[in-house]
Amino acid sequence: MSGFILYVDRSTVHEGAYDQLVSGMRDLAEFVEKNEPDIPSYHVFFSEDHAAMTVVHVHTTPETLDLHLEIAGPEFAKVKSFLTLQSIDVYGRPSEHALEMMRKKAAMLGTGEVRVHELAAGFDRL
Repeated sequence: MSGFILYVDRSTVHEGAYDQLVSGMRDLAEFVEKNEPDIPSYHVFFSEDHAAMTVVHVHTTPETLDLHLEIAGPEFAKVKSFLTLQSIDVYGRPSEHALEMMRKKAAMLGTGEVRVHELAAGFDRL
């Protein structure tokens, strides 16, 4: 079974907060790139109207997700006043520790909804 995990979170952007949020997310992406060399992909996307944000990152093992949540976790609070987290979807099997940290992140930033999607079939060519 693959250790691959795809993490996707979706947030609404508070009115008038887009510029501050973009700046904060650029800082966060730079922090992750510098401090977490085992994450092969980390991206932040905004809707055309700047009302929604999606964060996507890829992990080749559950351990890199654990490490990401531990290392970058304190950084998440820096953007709290600019967004409301709507959901976290995790594709693959995270550790129980990661699930607990994601639930805390979701509760801190928004709704607290975390969904895990189990792998049924597929392969990796990473």
